[in-house]
Amino acid sequence: QVQLVESGGGLVQAGGSLRLLCVAPASIFKIATMAWYRQAPGKQRELVASITSGGITNYRDSVKDRFAISRDNAKNTVALQMNSLKPEDAAVYYCNLKISPYNQYWGQGTQVAVSS
Repeated sequence: QVQLVESGGGLVQAGGSLRLLCVAPASIFKIATMAWYRQAPGKQRELVASITSGGITNYRDSVKDRFAISRDNAKNTVALQMNSLKPEDAAVYYCNLKISPYNQYWGQGTQVAVSS
């Protein structure tokens, strides 16, 4: 069973920063595309950022220039640095590990709240 453990969520004022961290199993981390998704109440889960095993990153337009995804293959971790947070960034953030479209795993989610 693949377990992803997230940490780093919390409450921050608008304009502040948070860093999310996800620890994944070493056995499959290096070959996986890692991503962060988020889901706000009443909304669909959406992709925030992803990073391939080769380090290629992708961001949704609304977080470009504010968020940065990175991975540490030695520690089997993926991080999401979130700067200049806005109230609309508030959501539950989920770590995702994907080997293929039919082989992916999710973390339990970590809450991010942004006060205006």
